[in-house]
Amino acid sequence: MMPRGSRIYVAGHLGMVGSAVMRALRAAGHDGAFGLPSSGLDLRDPAATAAFFGRERPDVVVMAAGRVGGVRANLADRYGFLRDNLLMALNVVESARLAGVRRLLYVGSSCAYPRDAAQPFREDSLLTGAFEPTNEGYAAAKAAGVRLCDFARERHGCDFFSVMPCNLFGPGDDFVSEDSHVVPALIRRMRAAKESGAGSVRLWGTGAPLREFLHVDDLARACVLLLGLPRPPALINVGSGQEVSVRDLAALVARTVGFTGRIEFDPAMPDGAPRKLLDVSRIRALGWSPRLSLEEGLRDAYAWHLANAAEARK
Repeated sequence: MMPRGSRIYVAGHLGMVGSAVMRALRAAGHDGAFGLPSSGLDLRDPAATAAFFGRERPDVVVMAAGRVGGVRANLADRYGFLRDNLLMALNVVESARLAGVRRLLYVGSSCAYPRDAAQPFREDSLLTGAFEPTNEGYAAAKAAGVRLCDFARERHGCDFFSVMPCNLFGPGDDFVSEDSHVVPALIRRMRAAKESGAGSVRLWGTGAPLREFLHVDDLARACVLLLGLPRPPALINVGSGQEVSVRDLAALVARTVGFTGRIEFDPAMPDGAPRKLLDVSRIRALGWSPRLSLEEGLRDAYAWHLANAAEARK
């Protein structure tokens, strides 16, 4: 349970997921939610993280901090993605345990499921096969974070659990970096092509892979629901339950942005996993379902992008 007045530390509260969780918590009346920017606390530093938990003594923790990026970034620095995300997960979970945190929610990623596991991915398919090579470092760290929470629950009785979301997008996403995820990258490139009058946009891969997308505010609502349960499941998938090809997604983004040129694909570049779809029967059984369709979510993300074009993440 999560009583009103609980001190809720949202790690990564300025990122896309963390900021959405903050909005959802406050909308639900949890005014004790707080965060600290990475400039004030490096979660990769065990001493600094332990000191923060010892000083602040939160009742509840949402672990939404992490180093994220698209296929290009993951391929370029698999060591760094593994190292940074492992360190953050270990330091936050251990510090929370030692500080007596009542409940911790760890935000994983569908990337952690084996590349060749049966689709849609069930929660019990975690660590039953090899990771997708194009994001292996990040995936391995996320899987380790989930298991760390499992073992804390098993060995120490900690009320720590994990959510496994599908591909997320929405306000607060990275629309600047060349290493951003697929939705903000497509929005940025389609907008630039439209404004420059370009006749075409060329994208990585074949366009054939199938992906599942969820607006980040829908994930945040699921997180608040789960935090309020008497005993949340140890691991639960959160997704739309629907998939779309990268080719069709690109066409949707083009329509949203108003780009009318050609969309071309470069099959010499990697596709990533051929398919990633989650089994969302557990979260649906709890009464949760997405409020925003993919088209509605894309319009919202694009509107946020335009409204924040002058900021660092444009």
